[in-house]
Amino acid sequence: MALGCQTVVKLLTLMKEIRKKAKPKLEKAHISLRVNGEHVEVAFAPHKTLLEVLREDLRLTGTKHGCELGECGCCAVLVDGRPVLSCLALGVALEGHEVTTVEGMAQGTNLHPLQQAFAELGAAQCGYCTPGILLTAKALLENAPRPSRDEIKEALAGNLCRCTGYIKIYEAVELAAARIAGEPAEPAKESIYGWE
Repeated sequence: MALGCQTVVKLLTLMKEIRKKAKPKLEKAHISLRVNGEHVEVAFAPHKTLLEVLREDLRLTGTKHGCELGECGCCAVLVDGRPVLSCLALGVALEGHEVTTVEGMAQGTNLHPLQQAFAELGAAQCGYCTPGILLTAKALLENAPRPSRDEIKEALAGNLCRCTGYIKIYEAVELAAARIAGEPAEPAKESIYGWE
């Protein structure tokens, strides 16, 4: 069956209108930033969170998926030295910023004093919340080198841990603070072996 010229023109016009109404192809965002001290360029879907960009596009899986609602602190990273919940930050907003993940805490094979203290005191149990706690504590110690127990509690209030009673975490932060300050510091005997 042959189509008349008017019918073909109507079909072509209709097809153009349908294409105009169709969703445009999703473009990738391209950003440049520093991650753990290194300059990186990354391309990703513009709707991705910083958490997704770190884990999926940059393969830095130390940052954990937790609640993805900004309530547990598992995904905390440092952005320009300040703790940020990466599940709530859009990746495109990080253009030109400095991001530090738990992978960037150690210097080569030398653990950061916080990592060392957590290991010595058993402050990390299942370890899922530990990256966010370590980075939040790192930011605290950079701003308040010798924080009180109450200051530590306040700084870590947004980091939830299901395994511990938090005491070993607080003690580990205190031990690391003392060591960073150059004080001779060893864990208290009861911290290691339990109460006598």
